[in-house]
Amino acid sequence: METVFATAKDKMNKTLSNLNSEYASIRAGRASAAVLDKITVEYYGVPTPINQLASVSVAEARILTIQPWDKKALKDIEKAIQASDLGINPQNDGNVIRLTFPPLTEERRKQIVKDVKSMAENARTAVRQIRRDCNDKLKTKKKNSEITEDDLKYGEGEIQKITDEYIGKVDAAAADKEKEIMEM
Repeated sequence: METVFATAKDKMNKTLSNLNSEYASIRAGRASAAVLDKITVEYYGVPTPINQLASVSVAEARILTIQPWDKKALKDIEKAIQASDLGINPQNDGNVIRLTFPPLTEERRKQIVKDVKSMAENARTAVRQIRRDCNDKLKTKKKNSEITEDDLKYGEGEIQKITDEYIGKVDAAAADKEKEIMEM
């Protein structure tokens, strides 16, 4: 039964970390290197993440600088950023690419908050699905006479406690991201 609990926690942790990585890639008006994580550059015929081609740093609150180790990759990085859905036009000075993040409008903030809530709901649904799968495993063990009826009830209660804990963590992450977006 402990393996079922450990599996539930492991899968729910992965769901939470996936949600946090999605939140990190949201462009919220301030510069963050995480917004470039999903952008790849065609480098010598191989799609390569920008952070493997260049040094990415936050110069100011709203400015991100990208300094490639190979100057030949400068144009390719610029093209990849322009082709992405980032919505920021890169400035290339021949050595460094600068991305200036404009302040968000109130309307855009509200749209981003809707997206944040949608991502949180998807994570809560995933956590509930994990709970359902674990409860099914416990019921199968009961059916096969591996555990007693009392063990089944105890196990379902523990799975519910774990579920409540992770749904609370999802809600907290969503609230933090909403607050961050609306503060700017």
